[in-house]
Amino acid sequence: MHAFRVGTAYNKCMQYTIRGITPQIDETARERAKAEGKSLNDVALEALVNGLGLREDVVRRDLSDVAGTWKKDAALEAALAARDRVEGGLWK
Repeated sequence: MHAFRVGTAYNKCMQYTIRGITPQIDETARERAKAEGKSLNDVALEALVNGLGLREDVVRRDLSDVAGTWKKDAALEAALAARDRVEGGLWK
């Protein structure tokens, strides 16, 4: 039974040794890890996930189609002003 548990734990925490890392790859990975506040291991795992195409596509939206389209609304402005008003009797 003990051997089964050891084997299962090993498979869940599998370790790899990657050889042939060029100085450029090493420097870039270490710079990215430092810049993003991540471990070198996390950066390497992200690179593998992205490189193997295992990352789910992230849909990004820049909102440029709605930027600058705000229109003043008197009723909304009045409601916001009322919300910000402090009643003297309630505030001590």
